[in-house]
Amino acid sequence: MTNRRVFIRQLGVLPLLSLPVGMLGSDGGTSFLQGKREKLKEAGPMLPPVPATLLTVNGLDQNPAEISVVWTFVVNGNPPQIGISVGGEHVAMGMIKRHGEFVLNVPDTSIVEHFDKVDMSSSRVDDKFKLSGLTQGRANSVNAPVVEEAPIHVECKVSHELRVPPKRTVFIADVVATTVLPNVCDENGRLIVENVDFFGMTAGSGEFYTMGEKVGYIGKSVGRDDIKY
Repeated sequence: MTNRRVFIRQLGVLPLLSLPVGMLGSDGGTSFLQGKREKLKEAGPMLPPVPATLLTVNGLDQNPAEISVVWTFVVNGNPPQIGISVGGEHVAMGMIKRHGEFVLNVPDTSIVEHFDKVDMSSSRVDDKFKLSGLTQGRANSVNAPVVEEAPIHVECKVSHELRVPPKRTVFIADVVATTVLPNVCDENGRLIVENVDFFGMTAGSGEFYTMGEKVGYIGKSVGRDDIKY
């Protein structure tokens, strides 16, 4: 099995300063992103970056709890709803269907190697907590395990299930509780991104990247700064 490439890099101005003279446009953009657009030989969901999350769910019968890496997306902010895409090859599939509850554990770069070990482990590996060296805990509001090292736990209950051929199932879940480590959010529950070294997965290069610098915020064009989702 080919390992996912692991590459953590903090984006900022230094990489741009190293570009040859003439590569930067007058607006600060890079002029090499100009010219004739080409069609790639292989179509792909190239959407960098996408959330890096560890799903945790109770096991089946006497089997241990499961950790999986699944595609994750926001469905709604109010009411809070989240979606995950699970492949038929994931052992977590049957567990999610049976229990209807899971936790999305949002990691930081301190556990990126553990994250990749979980992602690259075979479905035949029973105890991924033991394999990865991550610490198993329990959620507050759902019956599911958590990864204690993760700065954010998003506790979820499945509300809808959609089969997506040829081999995927999308689960829509209500977020019933969110817990965070100290200093992850302010007193109003707003995420303080600069306090945590989050990383995402780049769908299109198979690499991990940190969030980089802040370049704006939702609502900037209309004078709003209160939007969180």
